Amino acid sequence: MSETAPQPQPPLVVNVQYTKDLSFEVPNAPAIYTVLRTAPMVNINLDVQVRRVQEGQTVFEVTLAARAEATIPSPENGAEKPMVVFIADLSYAGIFTLNGVPEEQQEPVLLVECPRLLFPFARNILADVTRDGGFPPVMLGPIDFVGLWQARRAQAAGIAPVGNA
Repeated sequence: MSETAPQPQPPLVVNVQYTKDLSFEVPNAPAIYTVLRTAPMVNINLDVQVRRVQEGQTVFEVTLAARAEATIPSPENGAEKPMVVFIADLSYAGIFTLNGVPEEQQEPVLLVECPRLLFPFARNILADVTRDGGFPPVMLGPIDFVGLWQARRAQAAGIAPVGNA
């Protein structure tokens, strides 16, 4: 009999990914559909959160949280506050296992590589829900997760970010 060497495990395993939370609201419906003449201005906020699933293991839940809020100038004369078209909140998560990744390299893997893997799916969900809500789909552009991670590290260290991070 010949012995076979054990197969090395990949350093990053995606165990499962899922929609953790999804909310879509049109607070000014049905009136918004009668006054919406041009594409609304959409503000996007993105955040990445990481938590260890079980103490002593290298299994983590990584959540990509996206919030899209669309507004238009208020159609009423003299009103300075913009009118909310829609608000979409999405928390899209994955359970990841790190195999043999040194402790000092886990942070960039969890805050850069894991969200990079989750992003296309979250982008699709956000586009679908806004389109299904009766609006043009919100199509998120590419995200610089390295820049976000570096800005987060700089903020935690109390250093002003350099460049366009």
